[in-house]
Amino acid sequence: GRNHMNLALIFAGGTGTRMNSKTKPKQFLELNGKPIIIHTIELFESHPEIDAIAVVCLESWIGYLNELLERFRIKKVKYVVPGGETGQQSIRNGLTAFWDDQDIPSDSLVLIHDGVRPLINEDIITRSIECAKQYGNAITVTPAIETIITVSEDDSVDQIMDRSKCRMARAPQTFRLCDIVEAHNKAITDGALNMIDSAMLMSHYGATLHVVEGPVENIKITTPSDFYVFRAISEARENSQIWGI
Repeated sequence: GRNHMNLALIFAGGTGTRMNSKTKPKQFLELNGKPIIIHTIELFESHPEIDAIAVVCLESWIGYLNELLERFRIKKVKYVVPGGETGQQSIRNGLTAFWDDQDIPSDSLVLIHDGVRPLINEDIITRSIECAKQYGNAITVTPAIETIITVSEDDSVDQIMDRSKCRMARAPQTFRLCDIVEAHNKAITDGALNMIDSAMLMSHYGATLHVVEGPVENIKITTPSDFYVFRAISEARENSQIWGI
């Protein structure tokens, strides 16, 4: 059979309700003249092991996204597909684009990633692919640096988690294409259509998930303060390139 491929599904669905940017969805806000979504896509574009990219985008912004892909000379984005009503439906739309492509083997790996997480690096993509090749999936995590508590209905503390056992699930989340498509199909049959993310969906259907530790700065840029953190980290990275710090 054909060799499997490594695919990236970049999810730029949100309308940016938490970022008070009246005009643009947050994934299109710019840093140094380059939108966040392009910062993110470029990490997968420049990674030698990534073969093809699908971007799920708000339908009304697809034209604009296509212009950006051309302007920033992005070559690996093979599909730009409209988002759905929910995050889960949007991801499903992206998976379907890959699944329906006869040239893509069904055991290919797909790295599902938020368009508003531009602070990953080449290393985490490489390690995600390695882990998923070995175990069938890879969930990027970072250590929990705060104590997590669960709360009861009446707002009393239910459980205090042992922080040493806690991790924060981030992205990319990597699965075999056939496995994640099957989980989405089951979810539709079962009416389980409110899973927060792919890891939760796969776990719900009995998959044993494997974790890879990602960079601490791999935040999701959803609020103005996140944007300032992104700017600061980007500047620090640029300075280290220029000054060799």
